[in-house]
Amino acid sequence: MKNIISPKKLQKGDLISIVSPSAGLADLFPHRIKDGIKALERLGFRVKVEKNALNRRDWTSGTVEERVDDLHSAFSDPEVKCIICSIGGDHSNQLLKYLDFELIKKNPKVFVGYSDISVLHYAFYSKANLRTFYGPCLISEFGEYPDVLDYTKESFIETLMNGFFGEIKASMEWTDDFLDWFDKKNHTKKRTLCSSNGYEWWREGAAKGHIIGGCIPSINHVLGTEYWINPKGALFFIDIPEGRPGEPMDISAVDSFFADLDNAHVFENISGLIIGRPYRFSDELNVQIREIVLRYTKLYKYPILFNVNIGHCSPIATLPIGVLGEIDSSRNIFQTNEPGVE
Repeated sequence: MKNIISPKKLQKGDLISIVSPSAGLADLFPHRIKDGIKALERLGFRVKVEKNALNRRDWTSGTVEERVDDLHSAFSDPEVKCIICSIGGDHSNQLLKYLDFELIKKNPKVFVGYSDISVLHYAFYSKANLRTFYGPCLISEFGEYPDVLDYTKESFIETLMNGFFGEIKASMEWTDDFLDWFDKKNHTKKRTLCSSNGYEWWREGAAKGHIIGGCIPSINHVLGTEYWINPKGALFFIDIPEGRPGEPMDISAVDSFFADLDNAHVFENISGLIIGRPYRFSDELNVQIREIVLRYTKLYKYPILFNVNIGHCSPIATLPIGVLGEIDSSRNIFQTNEPGVE
């Protein structure tokens, strides 16, 4: 792995900038934006919203130029210490060839998001040598009523403010309650948490490597491009998102996306595989995804860990991209071996 720039750890009083590089959902859910900003302020941060972040233009938050301008503005502002994405989407890939990666490299900041933001994580890592963080978005996590889920909040604080590295424990509780954000009666409804079964090992063993990965299908957008990160020797994580709002992704689509990664020789090059808790998967779908994963990795011996708090599940961890980590079934652990911030 090349030399990667780790941003400075966050402190209370730091300024956080909100951007919307992909979907234009901030315009549709102003109450989630408002609640998300309040949650960050309760943590001791100041918050500013970039000028185009609350816009909506068809299915994106603005033109390519507007979204690129917001990212450049956030990275250029010396007062901004952290950039958090409002939400994911499916069109961050439109921005890549217009981004000033030298500007980003010269102004390293904490950059946080998940889902389609995977595209930008890959691009910033490969083109600007910047370590970024696969973690909570403003609308979906910080906008939770009545507050950010404890596990999500604690991981964000420990990873980005305290420079924590070590065991990433499975959450004790989780939820897949779906609340329609368009329905006003859900604005002040708390989701129900249930007990978690913790980690599940689909193949036992131990492995070490740099932690790389992201959301299917977003990482598949950059397969074979100059923005792709070589996963050789990596602990590779996969986040399985929703299909239609409130519904799991069709299992046939998941199978197809895994085939893309297989054709790109990902599975033969990695040292270990980590699968996040898939969005709203039933027990039956979990059986099917296990069969798919084992089919594509049947020629290899590395460990496979399932049910990790990554991405499209609640709560979620804040995970530094590219840090050294390890998984070990004999100790039932997933851990980072170095901090993501300086």
